[in-house]
Amino acid sequence: MTLNRSFAALGAAVALTFTASVATADVDENLPSYERVSGISGNLSSIGSDTLNNLMALWTEEFENFYPNVRIQVQGAGTSTAPPGLIEGASNLGPMSRPMRDSEQRAFEERFGYPPTLVPVAIDMIAVYVNQDNPIEGLTMPQVDAIFSATRACGHDGDIRTWGDVGLGGGWASRDITIYGRNSVSGTYGFFRENALCGGDFKDTVNEQPGSSAVVRGVEQTISGIGYSGIGYRTSGVRVVPLDGFEATADNAATGDYPLARFLYVAANRHPNDGWNPLEREFFRMVLSKDGQEVVNRDGYVPLSAAAAERFRRQFNLE
Repeated sequence: MTLNRSFAALGAAVALTFTASVATADVDENLPSYERVSGISGNLSSIGSDTLNNLMALWTEEFENFYPNVRIQVQGAGTSTAPPGLIEGASNLGPMSRPMRDSEQRAFEERFGYPPTLVPVAIDMIAVYVNQDNPIEGLTMPQVDAIFSATRACGHDGDIRTWGDVGLGGGWASRDITIYGRNSVSGTYGFFRENALCGGDFKDTVNEQPGSSAVVRGVEQTISGIGYSGIGYRTSGVRVVPLDGFEATADNAATGDYPLARFLYVAANRHPNDGWNPLEREFFRMVLSKDGQEVVNRDGYVPLSAAAAERFRRQFNLE
């Protein structure tokens, strides 16, 4: 399962605390409230994931409420821009919708002599969206692969090009499916390719969009459209399609039944001996507090449990 791959990187104990968190989908009352400290001021810059762009902006607003003398600039061009931003010193924070690739980690270590720090900050579910007027009740993962990919590596026995190919009748039967997706700089693109296309190749007919919201707008405006994007970008103009019989809910993410759930991360440059820059440290402490996870919930993502957040605070010396 997708979640198990993520958990393998973070440890089995994290998997258990994650399950405890998303089973409720509410903000854990046991999360500690953030307490302001003295002497925090200055500027931070964030470059990275478009998926986290709105979340980073909301966290920035929350953090600046605690620290009026802090200013944070947020730029969300795509996950692949996060590691270069950190390596080149253009940013302090690197939001990422996937773990760093080996090549990205090597480039960071070659520059600084130690690995980057990648802090899990929230849970996302990649949703498959259709227009609100589309009556499709659900899709299997092989069907999703056959819609989006040219290779059908997940094993579907034929290409899917019309809505009739997935069982819709009447006027829908002959309607060609119009496909929307992200561009290759996006971590969502890579995640979807690996987990929904079984590592296969996208069709040339995918309308690649520069941002998550653009994918959803495309589906809103195209009655025969389908696209993939983070669950936080859902609008009233689209429907989220159940996959393999499971809706994109926190409960189904917790059990692993919903197949496209993932951690979201923020990367940073933390020296193994000197530790955190105080400004960056307090930003992460706020994100992993009740205040920060309430922002996660408000933005439509799944918050971490108190146990998971505590583990990450210990793991990354944020206590």
